[in-house]
Amino acid sequence: MLATFFVYMRLNLFFFLLVCTASFAQQSPDSQPSIDTLPYVDASPERFVYDDDLLSKSFHAGRRQALRDLMPNNSVAVFFASPVRNRSNDVDFEYHQDPNFFYFSGLQEPHSMLLIFKEEVQYDGDSINEIIFIQPRDPSKELWNGRRLGEEGVKRILGFDKVLLNEAFADFNIDFSAYSQLLYSTPLDDIRDNPTSKGDLYSLVKHFEQKVSTKLTPENELMLDEMVAKLRQIKLTDELTLMINAIDFTCAAQRELMKALKPGMNEYEAEALIEYVFMKNGAEHPGFPSILGGGENSCILHYVSNRRELKAGDLLVCDIGAEYHNYTADVTRTLPVSGKFTEEQALIYNIVLEAQQAGINACKEGNKFWAPGNEAKRIITKRLLELEIIATPTEMKLYFMHGTSHYLGLDVHDVGLYGPLKRGNVITVEPGIYIPEGSPCDPKWWNIGVRIEDDVLITDDVPEVLSSCVPKTIAVIEALMKEKSLITR
Repeated sequence: MLATFFVYMRLNLFFFLLVCTASFAQQSPDSQPSIDTLPYVDASPERFVYDDDLLSKSFHAGRRQALRDLMPNNSVAVFFASPVRNRSNDVDFEYHQDPNFFYFSGLQEPHSMLLIFKEEVQYDGDSINEIIFIQPRDPSKELWNGRRLGEEGVKRILGFDKVLLNEAFADFNIDFSAYSQLLYSTPLDDIRDNPTSKGDLYSLVKHFEQKVSTKLTPENELMLDEMVAKLRQIKLTDELTLMINAIDFTCAAQRELMKALKPGMNEYEAEALIEYVFMKNGAEHPGFPSILGGGENSCILHYVSNRRELKAGDLLVCDIGAEYHNYTADVTRTLPVSGKFTEEQALIYNIVLEAQQAGINACKEGNKFWAPGNEAKRIITKRLLELEIIATPTEMKLYFMHGTSHYLGLDVHDVGLYGPLKRGNVITVEPGIYIPEGSPCDPKWWNIGVRIEDDVLITDDVPEVLSSCVPKTIAVIEALMKEKSLITR
């Protein structure tokens, strides 16, 4: 009898849900809630901008004008937002805006497109030199995926005068053939098509390519890339403020790991502590996958599995960077898991430290971009010969096989021209020595991997080490590792 009652109740519940679903499906569009009636949607998007230290609309407008100044006469530059990337089934990866699109617009939303004209053009009775196409407000999607700025928000918060919905681009009346130069970077090729949308990124790219057909050339793409690199390689004061925040968060994480590290921890525990400190200080996320390589993994340059148990006698290479408001840090320290370097580890460590200081000393305005690397390689070659780890200078590449420097900014490997160093460049200096097991040298050196990396600002005088807030000499590291972590104790 009881079983019959439960069957009866299940059938009633099934038919109730069926009727509710059918009723909802039959509602007309007019019966759906509007933007004005939804309580979680506000007419002033500024209300939901929670950070008060974002780059200003005048910064982004200034960057667009700086690009316009570089563009040839009668040209137009075209930028697309990053695609939304699918992780699996109906789950996407966390969205991250295309660095160029962000640099020139400040917009963090997908399915968008930016046109920058060299000269003013006439559109709809207005004289304009830029247009941005954005996704529309949509209460049902905002309920699931977060608020959108919409046309008014992009005008007020980001400072654009001409804002159109992305669906309008399909019928947008523009003759790209009238321009002498069409400057355009090919979007990433992982763009998904949403057949129900006329304005998704897939549609924007498709309609753009239909409108220009024969005007796209590799030379024009290279021209735009070089102009953007010329601008982005010089960090303005507002950018440096954000970068210094990201670097400070990264240094704090390195210091906390020094206090907490001990045998028996796993690499992933070190990673968890690092990224906790990032988030606790206000970083949005890591600027790249955190590298925590212990023991034999210290000799893998971009090791990111982070699953091994850390043991007494291991070295741990900790190559990490917090990202703050799109700008990333990149700071590496190498730590003795036991709290004290062995004799062999200390010898290799101090060679890398000496090489790094020589590289930093070469970070002077006017020097070639590769000057820091050349100085670091000179030191490492000399010292490895003295220790008889190598027999000839050419063997140095067995143990130091990567470049010493890269630009840093909106990308961890930021864009730049790789010409003479200029005031306002921020570059890394990161020499290393990696001696994996089985190397053609005395086995006492095996599984010693050391990398030391700092973020350096090129000035008109001595270079400024922005990441000096975390120690790197053996004595200070070992002393700090005796302190207790506030997080793990």
